[in-house]
Amino acid sequence: MSDSPRAPWLRGIAFNPAAPSDVLIRLLDRAAGESGLRMCEGRALPDAVVDAALRHPDPVVRRAFARNPYVDPARLTPLATDPSGIVRAWLAGGPRGYPRRVRPLPDGILLALLTAREAGEDGKLTVDEIVAELDSSRQIPLSFFRSMAGRERPELRVLATWRWESLTPDQRARLLDDPDPTVREAARDKNWATDPGQVEARLPSFSPRNAWVFATCALSPALIEQCFADGTEHLLTRNKYIPAHTVARLARHPEAQVRAEVATRPDLGPDLAAELRQDEHEGVRTRARLHPFIRTWAESSAMEWGVDHGPDCPCPIGEPFTQPHTDPAVGPSPDWFAACAVAEEPERRRVAASWPGLSAELVETLAQDSDEEVRIRLACHHPLAPPHLLTEVYVTRSAHRPHLLTLPAFPRTGWAHHIDHPDPEVRALAAADPAVPAPPLADPDATVRRAAATNPNLTPETLEALLSDPQTAEGAAANPALPVARMHALLDQCLNDTSNPPTAAPR
Repeated sequence: MSDSPRAPWLRGIAFNPAAPSDVLIRLLDRAAGESGLRMCEGRALPDAVVDAALRHPDPVVRRAFARNPYVDPARLTPLATDPSGIVRAWLAGGPRGYPRRVRPLPDGILLALLTAREAGEDGKLTVDEIVAELDSSRQIPLSFFRSMAGRERPELRVLATWRWESLTPDQRARLLDDPDPTVREAARDKNWATDPGQVEARLPSFSPRNAWVFATCALSPALIEQCFADGTEHLLTRNKYIPAHTVARLARHPEAQVRAEVATRPDLGPDLAAELRQDEHEGVRTRARLHPFIRTWAESSAMEWGVDHGPDCPCPIGEPFTQPHTDPAVGPSPDWFAACAVAEEPERRRVAASWPGLSAELVETLAQDSDEEVRIRLACHHPLAPPHLLTEVYVTRSAHRPHLLTLPAFPRTGWAHHIDHPDPEVRALAAADPAVPAPPLADPDATVRRAAATNPNLTPETLEALLSDPQTAEGAAANPALPVARMHALLDQCLNDTSNPPTAAPR
């Protein structure tokens, strides 16, 4: 392995927060290798750099930029019709690494990708493959499909059927009776799950992965009995189509887990709910106590989230806990979340803390909540979570650190008192804090030393020495105190001298 600091210089400059546009644009050069591509994909960029990436002749640069989660998604619009199908596919697939929160793409991009008739001049992918990437990316909000239901063009109304359950009953009825036969066929194809006869007829085609059918579709009496005979009746506990007598049967099931899952169904009768509130199992009693506050299936699902997910839950963050999904027809209302925020039960407060539409006043209250899980959820889900809470959760719950670091409000200062923390990830943040007068350049952990090299309090002489050491060169090149002229000089050396080129990513 080479000891040259050139590759670390490139990586550091690529993520230097003080690097101006003219410096960053130089990293789009092929000679910058992987560093330039990581920059395109992994940081906020000035408008001039965005424009340069969008117009770049190399599709590898454009496809890396297509995955950037930090730029205004509207700026990505030209990539939806990019000549390269691979660029379109990377845009459709969304940010790398399956982050917990994925922001939706604008309607214009979604329509361009979903209605494209060809998949790019490179011929590497099909239209269906690009659409499949988009469909699984979590970048399409349910509000998009609902908005398509009333569009004039039939092919757009067909798109509305893709998320059939997210549509209102009135929208579903209109699509089933649509004047266009293609729309009617698409709607009926999606509506089969509400017809017990069609469900039973289709079931053999789903085996052996058919558990979701029993959990979500309308079932005939024969299929319900099949579940009890097979010992898979637990699949029925959240099925909203099962009849009342089956609900009662499950509520008196010998397994506590089954009884607990039934306890938060909105269709559970008051007598059964009262019975479960006296259940011998504490978990069942806890859920049953929440039943009076559940009126809809959307509220039931939200409450299940509050009960089932522990403090280190890494589940994706998305609908129904986003602002566009608060229509009472399809999700819990803002008033319901607000009531949960001041509830006595911690499970309800956890649900409220998971909704990013909560008012600033209630956020301030929950940030001081005695229940740690309430505070954790607030930190991870709400854009107004105070910096001290984000710091607290980062220090105490390592499972949430990757997500917290992506939040715009995550504090980069105020860490100085953690400079001797036993966890090197915490010390690294403290080492980069400008409030630390003497960054720990001799820390035993390499990550901490690299972070210390980014501290703007370092003297120019120290910074130059760190640039010469391959172990700290990346941090020093990322230091915002590094003069712009020095950045250009380093790039001159890296990009013009080909005697020992940095490792390049495949292009």
